[in-house]
Amino acid sequence: MTLNETPRANRLHIGLFGKRNTGKSSLINALTGQKVSLVSDVAGTTTDPVYKSMEIHGIGPCVLIDTAGFDDTGSLGNMRIEQTKKAMAKTDVAIMLFAAMPDQTERRWLQMLKQQNTPVITVLNKLDILSDNQMILDAIEHLCGTKPLLVSAKTGQGIELVRQALINALPDDFGQRSITNGLVQDGDTVLLCMPQDIQAPRGRLILPQVQTLRELLDKKCLVMSVTTDKLPQALQSLVKPPKLIITDSQVFKTVYEQKPKESMLTSFSTLFAQYKGDIDYFVKSTKAFETLTERSKILIAEACTHVPLKEDIGREKLPRLLRARFGKNLQIDHVNGADFPEDLHGYALVIQCGACMFNRKYVMSRVQQAKEQGVPMSNYGVVLAYLTDILDKIDY
Repeated sequence: MTLNETPRANRLHIGLFGKRNTGKSSLINALTGQKVSLVSDVAGTTTDPVYKSMEIHGIGPCVLIDTAGFDDTGSLGNMRIEQTKKAMAKTDVAIMLFAAMPDQTERRWLQMLKQQNTPVITVLNKLDILSDNQMILDAIEHLCGTKPLLVSAKTGQGIELVRQALINALPDDFGQRSITNGLVQDGDTVLLCMPQDIQAPRGRLILPQVQTLRELLDKKCLVMSVTTDKLPQALQSLVKPPKLIITDSQVFKTVYEQKPKESMLTSFSTLFAQYKGDIDYFVKSTKAFETLTERSKILIAEACTHVPLKEDIGREKLPRLLRARFGKNLQIDHVNGADFPEDLHGYALVIQCGACMFNRKYVMSRVQQAKEQGVPMSNYGVVLAYLTDILDKIDY
């Protein structure tokens, strides 16, 4: 990603699904006007999902997800199908491709997409070689309850119809959510307190800080940035207290003890709890701490796949705080990246990071999974606010 590119997590995720050799990769190439995906007549050419960041006229920054055919076979094929399911959880808008008579396989996958409230565009591809188009079209409409667009990715026929359908299928609120929500407005002074410890990458800010700063500038706020040790001097230099202080959740207590009573306080992770996930459920789930014991089991989910450094928040700091309060034998499991258990039963609580590397659809799919299984789920910022006894004193 270059400095001028939209982060992948903020792009519309368009997933292409279908059986092997239905032309998913060819359709991506036709939509983008580039040879983005490898194409061949051999069924199963695409194995793992391929994520390609693009700009499509009328749609804007997006990620096209080229998936393996969901009719793959064998043990390796089943593993590919599982990866396709994970891609489905990240999909904002889906394109379901057909190139022959449909069966219950397509219907089952359509139902899964609808269960996740994912808009679906159905496409009958390969018009240039199909001889019984009308029969297949009628069968798709009868089996799936939807009338497909007629397309030939090879000749370009119908591609503009697909592009227009994607525009029409955009979620109403896509790209409209705000990191700082309604906390600040034009002219407000905002103080960013950002510790630059071993976890901070040298020479740059982490993504949540960059995105929050950019939004504050777009809102025409007056922004001041300091490290934790310079917080007192920064506050003294201001004519009046800042409207809002945003800090790293790890120094919540330190900042809270020094902040003016007139100033609101929050953290980057807490802001991302409402920006990416379900803040109300995250806060409600802290009630799980009331019944937590040393024999309880907690899952910590980290979006990043970086190698943990010393004093890593997910691997060291948070577990240390939890065990100090609930017992040294508290069992804590960790997952990274897209790894996430299908069965959450047995966990007393799931704690997700700020998830700046995930799109909101994927975070919400995890939240929905936790809700359906009756498992509390929260987020780093919310949990750290609770553990420092200031959850009722922060804003989001």
